[in-house]
Formats: sequence, structure tokens, C-alpha cells
Amino acid sequence: MASPRFLQEADSISYLNQRQAAEIDEILMGPLGFCVDQLMELAGLSVATSIAEVYKPPEFNRVLAICGPGNNGGDGLVAARHLHHFGYKPFICYPKRTAKALYNGLVTQLESLSIPFLSVEDLPVDFSGDFDIIVDAIFGFSFHGSPRPPFDDLIQRLVALGDSSQKHQKSPVVVSIDIPSGWHVEEGDLSGEGIKPEMLVSLTAPKLCAKKFSGGHHFLGGRFVPQYIADKFMLDRPEYFGTSLCVRIGKPPQVDISALRENYISPEFWEDQAEADPFVQFQKWFDDAMASGLREPNAMALSTAGKDGKPSSRMVLLKGLDKDGFVWYTNYESRKAQEISQNPYAALLFHWDILNRQVRVEGSVEKVSDEESEQYFHSRPRGSQIGAIVSKQSTVIPGRQYLHQQQEELEAQYSNGSLIPKPKHWGGYRLKPESFEFWQGQTSRLHDRLCYSPEENDGKRLWKIERLCP
Repeated sequence: MASPRFLQEADSISYLNQRQAAEIDEILMGPLGFCVDQLMELAGLSVATSIAEVYKPPEFNRVLAICGPGNNGGDGLVAARHLHHFGYKPFICYPKRTAKALYNGLVTQLESLSIPFLSVEDLPVDFSGDFDIIVDAIFGFSFHGSPRPPFDDLIQRLVALGDSSQKHQKSPVVVSIDIPSGWHVEEGDLSGEGIKPEMLVSLTAPKLCAKKFSGGHHFLGGRFVPQYIADKFMLDRPEYFGTSLCVRIGKPPQVDISALRENYISPEFWEDQAEADPFVQFQKWFDDAMASGLREPNAMALSTAGKDGKPSSRMVLLKGLDKDGFVWYTNYESRKAQEISQNPYAALLFHWDILNRQVRVEGSVEKVSDEESEQYFHSRPRGSQIGAIVSKQSTVIPGRQYLHQQQEELEAQYSNGSLIPKPKHWGGYRLKPESFEFWQGQTSRLHDRLCYSPEENDGKRLWKIERLCP
């Protein structure tokens, strides 16, 4: 699934009062044909993906979901199931179970995954030492009155986590679903002594109380609101990107860049595991990247330098690989092409973050044959062929409308389906490797770095493998 890398300013988002929120649910489950099972599944998945976007295991691994008796509790049960599949270790506290088939089914699903259910008596009085994340799925926007036992006590334990007088080395983060339990759906934390979650995951649209949320992470989940509802309630909705089920709302948290770090956990990469031929080793790792679900595993940073020695880098896409090298296609009049003509050497970098792997390749560069460029050009979609003609890459243009105008003229010219000729200024390059480095992230920055360099042995070109200090 794609991550919500972009954020939406909170001022441009619509907020719902209690009546509107209830009416939207009635419409969704009435004339629009949704059932509560569907909405609960989408809501719980949205919560889980929001958590996974911010809080990464293994630093945040132990998750306690405290679930109330209503739909909000069901969302928490679904979120826990998905978090289990995302690699977290969830626990469930579900003291007042709803005796309906939907909720019984969710419990059965969680039990089949051996996810522990803890009674209120099993829970520690102080949550700070046993969990990394606590999901507040107790009460939703329809709750009225004062919390009754055992939820009053559970809420107070969550409140205690936000008490600045607590001197715990690490306190678990609280993630509230839709509204923080105990808050007024419109007025927020009326007493000023309620739960202060670090993350709020609003569903369908934020409720008015979310304007009072002051934690670091506010996400909107539930990518299922049809245009009919948006028009009826005049909702300004954020834009979801790619296939993401959640989107960040408001200002990004202030982050100490120097404190950002990832403790990589990977299988160790030993010399006796490395293929003798770096092309074979690259293919193995590339296949792993393909299987991992990365969006563009063939994306690579290409670094070049002209005669002045000043380097420049950009992302391009690998479009061919064989024993002779790595192939990509571009405009022969672009900056990178001009630099290659002055200095026919380049470096490639592949970064597969989901696998904690990088591959560096360095070598000389030459153009591929006209026949090879011609064949690849006509294998591309017609829109991409027209785009290659339109784009005089790296040149200054008056504005984006200029591109649209050029595109429309060419589409009209070739609207009869005739062959689009490859422009002379467009074609491929091949980097012929002179060195490879395979990097795999490890804990405590003791990374694996295996470097391949060519050597002659009895007139044969072989590859020497050496380990570099991380």
C-alpha cells in the first residue's frame, strides 16, 4: 500500500457536528448500500495504516487495543488484526463484549491468530512499562454521559500517560479512533483533564472536537465517502494519494532531524552467500525487490559529471539489464547527456528501503544502438512516445500550458494511429560496470558492504569480492 506522504492543511478540511456524523452513517448504511461490517473493516484498516505510517516496529511493537462495546470498539478489533499482519504484537482488552455475530466473528478471528485477550484485572495499573502503543477504541461520537466502570478507570490510566509529572523513561503513545474517549464530540475536552492522545485518526471526516486536538499526528481514514455525501454536506475533503487509505491533516510535527534514525534488522550477508558473478547477485536482489511490492524497484539514482567535475544526480528507470550492463533511456540533449558526452563515466544507486538494501554500480557509459532505441521507443505507450517528442528536456519553457499545447498538437497529428517516429534526440545509454557494491543494513550501524572489482586470472576476467568496513 502507498504511504500518505503529503498532508492537507487543517483549515481547508470540513469538520462534522454530531448530527451530521450520525446522518452520514445512516445514509451510508441506508440508500448507499454499505453494511456496518464493510465500514468497520475500512475504518480499522485505516487506523492500522495510519499507525504503521508513524510508529515503526521494532521500536513500537507492543500494542494494546482497549475496545468498548460499540462500533468504535469494533474498529479497534479490526485495527488490531491488521496490525498483527503488519508485524506488530497486539493485545486486546475487551471487557464489555457485544453479543452480535459481527463482534463474535472479530473475536474469533483474533483468537485464531493467537492474539492475547487481557481482562481489566490482567492489565498493569501503570501502562507505561508494558506497551509501546495504546489504541483508544473505547467510545465514539455517539457516546453520552459519564464513563462507567471499568472504562472510567481505564480512561484515567490513559490520562495519566499524558501527565508531564510522570518521569518514565519511555511512555506509550496513545492513538484515539475518531474522537478521544470521554471528549465531547463538538466541544472537545471540556474538563481539560481528559485523554491527550499523540495520534488521532478521524474517520469519514473529522469531528468538530478534532479542532482541539494538539497531538503530533492527525490522520483522516476511511477512503469510501462518495461524492453524493460530499455534495450534500458540502464537505471539503483531502486528496488521498496513490492507493493510500489515510492522509495526514494539518501541520507536520516538528522533528529533530539529528534524532531521526532507523535500527535496521536484516539477515546478515556473508561472503559465502554472495554469487561469484555480481550480475547474478544483482538479479537475485532485484527479484527480491520486485517480490516485495515496491512501487518502482527499477528506479535508480544516476550521477554524472561534466568536464568541470561538478556532479549532478537524478532518478531514472532501469529499462534493460544483460551481461553488457544497465540500460536507461533519455533525451540526448539533456544535461545528463551533455555531461556524459564530456565525461563518459557514471554511477548508479538502487535503494530498496523495504529490504534495507542498496546497490551501487560504477562504470563507463555508451549509447545503445539505434535499433535498440527504436525497438524500445515503439514498445512504449503512445502517450509516452508523444511525451518524448514534446519534452526538450532541461530547456526553459514559458509554462506548463506550453507542454499541453504541444501535446495536443501531436495527438491531433497522429490521431489516425499512424507510426510515431522516434526523435533523433532520444535514445538509450548503457553503463558497463567496473565495480559493484552490495549494502545491507544491520543493527547498530554494523552494515554489510560487499564490493566486487574485476581482476584477470589466466586471461579470464573474474570478480574479486571484498568486505568494506561500514
